[in-house]
Amino acid sequence: MTNYKTTKYFKSFEQDIPDIDQIIFENKALELFRFQAEHNKVYRAYIQARGLDVSLVGKIEEIPFLPIRFFKDHKVVCGDHQDFSNYYSSSGTTGMITSRHYFWSEEFYLQHSLTLFQKEYGDIRDFHILALLPAYLERKGSSLVSMAQYFIEQSKSPYSGFYLYNQKDLVETLKLLKGKKGKILLLGVTFALLDLAESTHDLPDIPQLIVMETGGMKGRRKEMVREEVHEILKKFFQKEKIHSEYGMTELMSQAYSKGDGKYLLPPTMKVLLREVNDPFVYTKRKQGGINVIDLANFHSCAFIETKDLGRFDENGYLEILGRMDNSELRGCNLMVN
Repeated sequence: MTNYKTTKYFKSFEQDIPDIDQIIFENKALELFRFQAEHNKVYRAYIQARGLDVSLVGKIEEIPFLPIRFFKDHKVVCGDHQDFSNYYSSSGTTGMITSRHYFWSEEFYLQHSLTLFQKEYGDIRDFHILALLPAYLERKGSSLVSMAQYFIEQSKSPYSGFYLYNQKDLVETLKLLKGKKGKILLLGVTFALLDLAESTHDLPDIPQLIVMETGGMKGRRKEMVREEVHEILKKFFQKEKIHSEYGMTELMSQAYSKGDGKYLLPPTMKVLLREVNDPFVYTKRKQGGINVIDLANFHSCAFIETKDLGRFDENGYLEILGRMDNSELRGCNLMVN
């Protein structure tokens, strides 16, 4: 496929993204699967290594999911690799191989992220955005930082901005905004929010404040279960609920939780749960490994086998239970050249 034809398909699919709903999701997913199975070299090689016949795939449960590890070792894109030079990269400790998600259009990613946020929380211009993201600000290529920067700009608030380790300034801004018009979104990496809670003792109750953690200790603190983290943050911020954002470098879409770690998936995403010990079999249990479809990944791979564990509650909300151990799943061993 020529660069012109690939770009034409990307633009066409991008135009369809805002209209995707549960009714047409499966048809759009199958359409995108056939396109990526042909034009994504890495994904095509993975499908061939598994001996699968693309023409026999007739429902989303039959679509093969690419192990997320491939984003660390390969350029996962559709079309000519030379057409992709910009990417987002994941965080990691020294010596770790990080994921790279090459993107076709940063403008699409930012606008899509804003659309998903506003769908759940309303007009961004009604917010003051305070981003406490030290681990991400200290490196280049973070999709979360790009998204936060865009939200800050679009909020049009003179109080919106980033915070690194200047916790005192952040607390002063929060106090200043108390009682002012507009809601406050404090978007923070988990370890930084916990550090703030431990080092500050005079934060008043701020009714219009929404605290949203993005997950991650980044090696700065011992790992803690979500319930423990949220209890600490609820007590410090005097909130009944702590909100959360579920996203990753390898996804163009985000899901949001308004409390208790229960995520409502956006129209562009769907999650299937697989057996922990066999990534090629879907589980009949209430929990399992997360296979995610993100149709906003139309330029790369929309079908990803993650290393996250999850379950659905009785109302259909997704709960993230944590990460699998560091051992590679069987599906990750089918590496391609």
